[in-house]
Amino acid sequence: MRILLAEDDKELGNLISKALTKNRNVVDWVRDGQAALSALTTKNDEFDVAILDLGLPKKDGLAVLTEARKQNVRTPVMILTARDTIDDRVKGLDSGGDDYLTKPFDLDELGARLRALQRRALSRAESKINYLNLSLNPASHVLTLDDQPVNLPRREFVILQKLLENVGHVVTRESLAQTLYGWNEEMDSNTLEVHIHNIRKKLGVDWIRTIRGVGYLIDKT
Repeated sequence: MRILLAEDDKELGNLISKALTKNRNVVDWVRDGQAALSALTTKNDEFDVAILDLGLPKKDGLAVLTEARKQNVRTPVMILTARDTIDDRVKGLDSGGDDYLTKPFDLDELGARLRALQRRALSRAESKINYLNLSLNPASHVLTLDDQPVNLPRREFVILQKLLENVGHVVTRESLAQTLYGWNEEMDSNTLEVHIHNIRKKLGVDWIRTIRGVGYLIDKT
């Protein structure tokens, strides 16, 4: 997943960012509400989910959420805050939040809730993605082909997951690049092609079709 993290506490933000990155996510971290709103409403950035603290400087988290929803931002938002009253929860969810987790929290639970938000946004009930003779489990990073394990490095796994989540639809190069790399990372011009080539070597050349000049596709059968 590509995740937007809006958290002004340096120590906590660093902890969350490292934990989520370790679990094969790409995390872009902002530390104030204005930057969070800008990131959410910039069309050039595609986030699978966002983590939003409410007590942000420059612009309160609820104001960020309300304005983002007014601009038709559909990114699932996990509210992560020390505000723990029922009234706070109701306001957060009614303002457009999709889930609400109070501090202190467990990092494993945060990861599981984020994966659930992503599944819900994709209208997928199962945690595993099963298609034909492939089975991909994002939580455990396990891929099987004909019930046999296939070892894919993190970025190849992420590419395949994105394609399987969009079977029958072309996924653009730009969308795949944003899934793989955050703001502070650069991608070489042929990196994506190399990853696709490696996936084809392990699964078979017919799994992924190149749409020249646009992106890649797993055909729907």
